Amino acid sequence: MKPLRLALATTVVLVLTSCSGSAAGAPEKGLDDPAKKDIAMRLVSSAENSSLDWKAQYGYIEDIGDGRGYTAGIIGFCSGTGDMLKVVERYGKARPGNPLVRFLPALRAVDGSDSHEGLGDAFTAAWAKAAADPAFRSAQNTERDETYFDPAVARAEADGLSALGQFVYYDAYVMHGYADAKGTVGFRTIRAQALAAAGTPSEGGDEEAYLNAFLDARVAAIRKEPSHSDTSRVETAQRVFVREGKLQLETPLAWRVYGESFRIPRG
Repeated sequence: MKPLRLALATTVVLVLTSCSGSAAGAPEKGLDDPAKKDIAMRLVSSAENSSLDWKAQYGYIEDIGDGRGYTAGIIGFCSGTGDMLKVVERYGKARPGNPLVRFLPALRAVDGSDSHEGLGDAFTAAWAKAAADPAFRSAQNTERDETYFDPAVARAEADGLSALGQFVYYDAYVMHGYADAKGTVGFRTIRAQALAAAGTPSEGGDEEAYLNAFLDARVAAIRKEPSHSDTSRVETAQRVFVREGKLQLETPLAWRVYGESFRIPRG
C-alpha cells in the first residue's frame, strides 16, 4: 500500500506543479491555444488596422507609405516583401483562375520595392473582393501561420517563454520579419541582442527581465526605421503587459498604440 500511496502523492504533486499560479488554477496555455491566439490576433490588429476585429481585415489594402508597397490583409502582408505574393500564389493553387492570378507577374516584378506597377486600382479592388472567398481567407491564414506564427511560437517555446513571450516574438516576426533586410533589423538580430543582455527562462533566466531586454532591442530596431519610428506598439502595449505580470496574457488587457486606446475585457 505504501508504494501506491507514494505514487498517488507523486501524481498529485506533478498535477499541481503543472498548473499556473492563477486564482482559477487552470493549466498554463501557449499562444497556439485558440483563445490565446485570438487575443494575439486582436493585439496585432490594433496596431496594423486600428481595430480589434481582425476577421474584418482580409480585404484591407492600402499603401501606408512605409516603402513596402501595398500593405494588406490580416497581418499586413506587403507587395514589397514577398509575403503578399505568397498569399496570392496559395490562393491561385486553391482557386485556379481567380481574379488575382493575373497580377502574379506584377507582384513578382515589384517584390523588393514600393512600386505599384502593374497593380493599381484594379489589383486593390480584386483583393478586397476576394476577401469574400473562404479560399482566399484560408490562404492568408496559412501564410500567417507558416511564415510568422508557427516559427515565432516554436522559438519562444524553446526559449521557455509564456504566452506573453510567445506573443512578443510573434509580433516582432510580423513587423520586422525573421532576417535583416535593407534598412531594417529582423527578429533574429533583435533576439541575439536580447540574449547578450539577459538569459532566457530555458537558460535559467528571469522571464520578465529577458522580455524587457528583448523589447529594448526591438525599440532600438524600430528607431532605425524612419517609417516605423513610433514605439508605442512596444512601450504602451507589450511593455505594459510585462510590467503588469500578464505572462499568460490574462484578461482584462488595456493598452495604447499609435495614439489609440484599446481594451479586451475579462472573459
